[in-house]
Parts: sequence; C-alpha cells; structure tokens
Amino acid sequence: MIEKALIGSRRYWTWVIALLILIAIGAYAYSQHLIHGLVVTGMSRDVSWGVYIAQLTFLVGVAASAVMLVLPYYLHNYKKFGKIVILGEFLAIAAVAMCMLFVVVDMGKPMRVINMFLYPTPNSILFWDATVLTVYLGLNLLCGWVALQAEAKQVPPPKWIKPFIYLSIPWAVSIHTVTAFLYAGIPGRHFWLTAILAPRFLASAFAAGPALLILLCLLLRKISDFDAGDEAIQKLGTIVTYAALVNFFFVGMELFTAFYSNIPGHMHTFEYLFVGLHGKNALAPMAWISMLLGLFAIVLLIFPNLRRNTNILAIACISIFASLWIDKGISLVIGGFVPNPFERVTEYTPGFYEVLVTIGIYALGALILTVLYKTAIEVKKEAAK
Repeated sequence: MIEKALIGSRRYWTWVIALLILIAIGAYAYSQHLIHGLVVTGMSRDVSWGVYIAQLTFLVGVAASAVMLVLPYYLHNYKKFGKIVILGEFLAIAAVAMCMLFVVVDMGKPMRVINMFLYPTPNSILFWDATVLTVYLGLNLLCGWVALQAEAKQVPPPKWIKPFIYLSIPWAVSIHTVTAFLYAGIPGRHFWLTAILAPRFLASAFAAGPALLILLCLLLRKISDFDAGDEAIQKLGTIVTYAALVNFFFVGMELFTAFYSNIPGHMHTFEYLFVGLHGKNALAPMAWISMLLGLFAIVLLIFPNLRRNTNILAIACISIFASLWIDKGISLVIGGFVPNPFERVTEYTPGFYEVLVTIGIYALGALILTVLYKTAIEVKKEAAK
C-alpha cells in the first residue's frame, strides 16, 4: 500500500521536496554535532537539557493523545471516529519517531543510545522511557497498518489484532507517565518535584494532540477529498476543551501550593518564568504568551455555539496547541533549571545548529506523517468506490 504515496500532484511533490531539503539541512547540522560535540549547542553545566528534550516532552504528549480516538472507537463503539482513528494512530507514529530522534541527538552520539539497550540499567527512568516509546511505536505501526490493510480489502480487522489494540490504550498513558517521572524523580529541582506532574502531562497531551488532529482534519478537508465528518471533529473539540480546563486547573494548583506555602524553592521558577529572577527574564514573554493563548482558546472552546464554527474552532486549536508547545516545550523543561542548586540564574538560548537539527527532525516527522496520511486517504478513497 505504501506505493500509493509515490503518486501525487505537483503541490504534493513540492511539499515533499521542501521537507527533504529541510531534512538535509538538519542532517548537516547534526554532522556538526558529531564532529564538534554538544559544545555547538546552547546547553551547559547548569542547563543540561535544552530544546531537544523539551521537544521530546511535548511530542510524547502528541503521541499519547491517539488513545482519545482508540478508546472511544474500540471500547465504546463510537463509530463517528471510524474515519479518523487511523489518522490518530499514524500521528502517534510520526510523533514517537521524532521523540526517539530527539533522544538520539541529545545524547550526542548514536552509539550511546545503542549502549542503553546493550547494557540496560533498570534503575534508570530514561531506559524505561526509551523502552515504552519503542513498544508504543511498534503497537501503533502494527495496529494502524493491519487496520488499514483490512479496510483496503473491505473486511473487518482480524481478531488477533484486538489484544494489541487494547494494550495500546494503557500503553499510551504509560509513555507520558514515564516521561513525567524523568522530571518528578529529580529531588534537586523543586519545579518538577510534584506528584501531579504526570496528570498534568496527560491533561496537556489530551488537549494538544486532539487539537493538532482537528487542524489536520480541517486541512485535509481543504486539500483533498477526505472529510472526517463534523460530528467527529466537534467531539474532538469537546475533548480538547475539557482537557485544557483540567490542565489549567492543575497549573493553578501548582501556583497555589508554591506561593501559599511561601517555600522559596517552589516559587523561584514561577517567578523567573513570569516576572524574572535576579534581573533575568528571558522566558517571561513566552510564558505570558502561553498563558494568554491558553485562556483565549478556552474562552472560544467553552461555548458550544462558538466551537461549532469551524473557523473559530481552528483558531482555538492553533492557540491551545501553541500555548501548550510553549508551556511544555520550553517553559517547563528549560525553566526547571532556574535557579541552579547554588541559587544562580543561567539562561539558555538554543544554538544555531540546535535550531537547524530541530527543524530537520520536525520535517522528517512531517514527511512520515505525509506518507502515512497519503496512503490512508488513497485506501479510503478506493474502499468508498
């Protein structure tokens, strides 16, 4: 079936070529990592996780969000998701692939990743994070491809695939829970040392991932003959609304606990993010943009009459996605290193090659998603004839 992705219009091939160019630029930038080491990045002793791990953290949530389609469709027989459940699984594949690449580039050399499996350390959360991501990638590849093959043949999916589909539901929760444990298990970082970090991660994932899927469905409606259906899109919009509300509730709990307790270690990072600390406030503008975009999106989403307008829904989804990308992809990870254990502020700015590598990995993820979606849409077209 993959050969269907080799046939397309001039617009399709222009998009593919543009992605290949960005991937090539990213590969060149990564070669500089291999030659010179991580010194070409903006990371340091005080900020040892930069934009790479920040993107891993955010994209794990996008990958985990596939469960919000799989669970209603397979467990509760919600047939309105029938057209798009495969899109959610394929989005998870692209997101996990990017997550794993961000781990590779952050570790400096690919051999270090191989050594992690050759010489496993079960007491390391990073080992378990890599393990659950690898298994989740395999589950989505298997379940998504078998379901698509069955649709191409116009037959029900084989019964043997059902246990793997059911397994993917708790596994989706596990990948973001283990990722949260990467942070919550570090006692020297008060900003991450909270029991609700994993629930907060899941709430933001179930808002950002479906928001992106809504945007992809609306885009596919414009550039192809594929229509996910208004009811399915609106149901996803409802999921985004409640997940975003829960996420902001969790953030409010964190703020109350930090400032009502008046414990300096818990307050300092929030102060740095929103007003600055020791005269430094590089992340403050982005933190405020994230907060305002999130509140703006919730105002648009919480009223059903506004949400039913697809243009307003698209604006709200862009806003909530951007808000959570800043919150989890920048503020949470990078802000968590401020201040350091000596109460000093070391600010971080991504290096030029870091930015290029990040763009290259996102381009590769977009290419994977493009190929998978092109295949799925062509199969669905033929099945509908």
